[in-house]
Amino acid sequence: MARICLLNPRFETSFWGLNHAMSLVGRKSNMPVLALPVLAGLTPPEHEVVLVDENIEEIDFDALATFDIVGLTGMTVQRERMREILEELQARGIFTVVGGPWVSVVEDAFDGLVDVVFVGEAEETWPRFLEEWAAGEHKSRYEQADKTDMARVPMPRYDLVKFREYATGCVQTSRGCPFQCEFCDIIVIFGRRPRIKTPEMVVAEIDAQYRLGVRLIFLVDDNFIGNKKAAKTILRAIIAWQQANGYPIALYTEASLDLAEDEELMRLMTEAGLIAVFIGIESPDEEALRETKKFQNVRGGMAARVKKVQDAGLEVYAGMIVGFDNDDATIFDRQFRFLQENRILFAMAGMLSAIPKTPLYDRLEAEGRLNNAAADDPNVATNVVPLLMSVETMRDGWLDLMDRLYDAENYFERFESLFIEGRLQLGSARMNWLRRNRPLSYLKVQTLTTLAGVWLLARVWLDPRTRPFRKAYARSLRRLIAARRPPRYLFQFAMKCAVHLHFATMTGQMVRGESRLVNT
Repeated sequence: MARICLLNPRFETSFWGLNHAMSLVGRKSNMPVLALPVLAGLTPPEHEVVLVDENIEEIDFDALATFDIVGLTGMTVQRERMREILEELQARGIFTVVGGPWVSVVEDAFDGLVDVVFVGEAEETWPRFLEEWAAGEHKSRYEQADKTDMARVPMPRYDLVKFREYATGCVQTSRGCPFQCEFCDIIVIFGRRPRIKTPEMVVAEIDAQYRLGVRLIFLVDDNFIGNKKAAKTILRAIIAWQQANGYPIALYTEASLDLAEDEELMRLMTEAGLIAVFIGIESPDEEALRETKKFQNVRGGMAARVKKVQDAGLEVYAGMIVGFDNDDATIFDRQFRFLQENRILFAMAGMLSAIPKTPLYDRLEAEGRLNNAAADDPNVATNVVPLLMSVETMRDGWLDLMDRLYDAENYFERFESLFIEGRLQLGSARMNWLRRNRPLSYLKVQTLTTLAGVWLLARVWLDPRTRPFRKAYARSLRRLIAARRPPRYLFQFAMKCAVHLHFATMTGQMVRGESRLVNT
């Protein structure tokens, strides 16, 4: 038997991490990293497994010395912290293995610091390694020959996750994406053929997290609708579970913009309890989309399709990128106008970066337009040398774009346009079902949602960091109350204030040079 510790390094402050908002909602981190419970679920029962997430607890390096194996995962944005941890582990003579997205695309990133490297998926290689380790004949590198059959993977060890410390849970229903965006590493690591769990598996994972206290879940797929037929089957199973349990869970996910072309799919999503969808829009310019091979965004008008998703009752979060070859210094104004006019509050805008092994990386390397050292420069934060503007112009334009997007007046202009004037029907399928079928539960939900909204709003108002923004908050709150929107929108408003605090704080620190650049 081996004592195994699986470790997730600390994330630096990031837009999607919502770090500055966590204290307001009483949590330490936005969501757990699935790699840890997934690997624990793959570990034979004769081994002892402990999970440590540095985002919610400090690493006790003395305690790590008592383990036989310490496994480290990490994404691109965690690479610096990964190296620091690995150097400390090596100094203590601890047997260390590493896997995850970063080392899968830069296999030699930690040469000399680790005993074993895992490239790509590990459903087959992790159990094989443990067998070979026990026999004293393990290899130094493992990579699966075939992609994982997602219909055969075991349940992750959610019982080992401290969900009470996280704002949301997360469940993966599939891996892979059918599209071919030039900059994306998903198709490099997971391939272009979506591989999907059965509906029964997905519902079992949702139920397991619900039993552990989770009430908001991110369906953390590369593209939830990569296989629309399968997605609909999963959604129907989630709807049945929600109705059997009184709709206790809200969900959100990530999908491609062609979602707008399938009204049945959007209806099933809202009936399943989804309230939002993150969409990689990237650019308002068709030429930039064609350049990066994001052809799924070119069909039909993007603005009209965003509105169709919103009209279906789903809030749209957007991924946006500046620095494509077709982008010049005018792109920043066009990005801002697009997001304002289309009522998108949450925009994860970043400068284009080239991830190793992606088609973009190969192309720019061949053109002599990579500066990998600049990716680690806290004042640059990208390795791409743009074509129609300087790196400095791109950086300064991006910072100005983010500053304008999360200016309180602009942010709440988008809120009012979507939630008050546009009267977004968020969570209506759930509330209508409860009102018809469980009227007492309906009243309970209305009451609890109102109380939660008041509680969170009070925390927002009493936090001294919100003082510069309270005038804008108060104006939108008065208009929301005057519009007589249902109580759940008070809670949504309070959450939008908390998230705004995070975005505005982080952006302001970067603009003023008080923190390093964080390029999402």
